[in-house]
Amino acid sequence: MKLDRHATATMTTLTRKRLLRAAAYTVVMLVAAGLSACADDAADNPDAIAGDGPYRITTTVGMVGDIAAQVAGDRAEVNVIIGSGVDPHLYTPTRDDVMQLRDADIIFYTGLLLEGRMIDTLTAVGRTKPVYTVTDLIDKNYLIGAHGQFDPHVWMDVSAWSQAVEVVARSLAEFDPDSADYYQRNAARYRRQLAALHEYGLQRTATIPRTRRHDKPLMVTSHDAFNYFGKAYGLDVRGVQGLSTESEAGLRRVNDLIGLIVRTKTAAVFVETTVSRQNIQALIEGAHARGHEVKIGGELFSDAMGSDGTYEGTYMGMLDHNLTTATRALGGRAPARGMQGKLTHHE
Repeated sequence: MKLDRHATATMTTLTRKRLLRAAAYTVVMLVAAGLSACADDAADNPDAIAGDGPYRITTTVGMVGDIAAQVAGDRAEVNVIIGSGVDPHLYTPTRDDVMQLRDADIIFYTGLLLEGRMIDTLTAVGRTKPVYTVTDLIDKNYLIGAHGQFDPHVWMDVSAWSQAVEVVARSLAEFDPDSADYYQRNAARYRRQLAALHEYGLQRTATIPRTRRHDKPLMVTSHDAFNYFGKAYGLDVRGVQGLSTESEAGLRRVNDLIGLIVRTKTAAVFVETTVSRQNIQALIEGAHARGHEVKIGGELFSDAMGSDGTYEGTYMGMLDHNLTTATRALGGRAPARGMQGKLTHHE
């Protein structure tokens, strides 16, 4: 019996979904087996506790890993599963990731469904060892809701992300009480740096020209990762795609944004390091067809930091880059190197 194209496509889609579910189930089973072995190891070695040397912290994304490294200092080794340039919305844990989680002493992740495909794995891990979401202290009234869920990109507001530092400090103090004062001192120092960065952002973005055509400067990005950025720094942020990069950009959405860009005479739009440039290019071409020239104002860091070992590979460098790049591209005043050299990540 022959199947028509629609039926064939439907069966292909169903097969793909079954394979994904099977893969996810396999990962969870691997976690469970690995954690069982981990528990046996701990029973055989009761002296392997915090305080006997650097313990192991594993985090999902770099922004969380950076907090952990700043607060834990030399007391711990910090590993990040999802590296630079990798989209956490789409990331599925591998066998190596399961081993990292098994070997970790304590685990931190963002929460708010950012790491959506890792939730089952993290839940399984949490049955045998401490696992924390760093966004727990952020007031739910502050969070931006969309389509029945909260927007997870809270690190785009430096003042909000600073609250995650306290979660890590408290959690590490509970895990390793002998070093509690050390963690709180590190956290306080880091939060002072973040406060200075937030103030820099407020001052620089305030220099972006306002027009009569729009009450706030328009900032168009690849996907809706910058809503908290706009909320904190006075910008009207529009993303081509939705909160998750899995969402498709509809033709109507693209046309509406082209019309808004032309109407407000916006000079620049922005691409992101973890998202395809295709939709942004469509905006540029659409605006050109309507007689308005708009350029790419720069590449912003959204769901991942820059490369390891670079300034942009730190949380402060990432946000400094975004604030400085957006300000300059939209006609505001900011030094070309931002805060780099004035307040370093390690100060």
